[in-house]
Amino acid sequence: MEEITGTVLAGESFEPTRGRLVVEDGRIEAVEEADTESTDIVVPAFVNAHTHLGDSVAKEAAVGLSLDEAVAPPESLKHRRLAAADRAELVSAMRRTLEFMRQTGTISCLDFRENGASGARALREAAAPVDVDPFIFGSDGPAVLDVADGYGASGANDDRFDEERAACADRGVPFAIHAGEPNATDIHPALDLDPDLLVHMVHAEAEHLDRVAEQSVPIAVCPRANTVLGVGDPPIRELLDHTTVALGTDNVMLNSPSMFREMADAAKRFDVTDREVLRMATAAGAEIAGLDCGVIEPGRRAALVVLDGASNNLADTEDPVRAVVRRASALDVDRVVI
Repeated sequence: MEEITGTVLAGESFEPTRGRLVVEDGRIEAVEEADTESTDIVVPAFVNAHTHLGDSVAKEAAVGLSLDEAVAPPESLKHRRLAAADRAELVSAMRRTLEFMRQTGTISCLDFRENGASGARALREAAAPVDVDPFIFGSDGPAVLDVADGYGASGANDDRFDEERAACADRGVPFAIHAGEPNATDIHPALDLDPDLLVHMVHAEAEHLDRVAEQSVPIAVCPRANTVLGVGDPPIRELLDHTTVALGTDNVMLNSPSMFREMADAAKRFDVTDREVLRMATAAGAEIAGLDCGVIEPGRRAALVVLDGASNNLADTEDPVRAVVRRASALDVDRVVI
């Protein structure tokens, strides 16, 4: 049994609870109010709802490029760099990124992995020695589902994905697709595929939001990446009013996969509450991938980030939720409990 003391952001509402958290056999046994001198802040570990870890081979390579030049298949800089990287280089680069994610409190990510079955296997190899478990959305044909956890489509304007969608339905695994990133033209076709997850939705309009709500499709937003690529800002307030919204960091080539940076950006630039942002970075992504984490309550898996509330950055904090979302950084992470 392990006891963790301090201020615990407990339950679905992240209610600050001064006391102790009891962990036994890898699960949360209890969250109890108690006198404690600990200044630690205990939060659910993060789930990064959208990544492209393969881009770890080309960090910052796409600065100043348009969306098409940077990432559009099949001839973008991203795809050229992936084609040029040998397997050992790719695995090593993805592993370093996964280790950074682990150090900064992320215990899972929903990754769109290029290069079909071989790409999915490379990511499994990269993750094997790291305490971060990627949920892999594979690419190319339906056969990738022998290796991947689901299918991740580039976008409905790039190709037809009916066969891949049908294969996901047959196997009972999720189908995800990018939509509404450069413009709105691919949103209705993406929704026609009855996806389990949409990514971006920067240009979602009222008619799209109505369909999203009707079909109960969750959305992963990546506002920092959208800014780098100059495609606009997702309407996060409107998206939250219609469905579950999770937070992702997108291409490692464009931004570091730091959920602290992503939360601070979202909280300061969009009409959202700090608790909504924290949920987007934890419980929402976990729900989409069917992971038993993202909420601190008895019976749940113990996947936690313990922050040093006495650090030079967090000392004298008056609102722990606000501090975690807007101020905390990798330097404040005391340990990650998995």
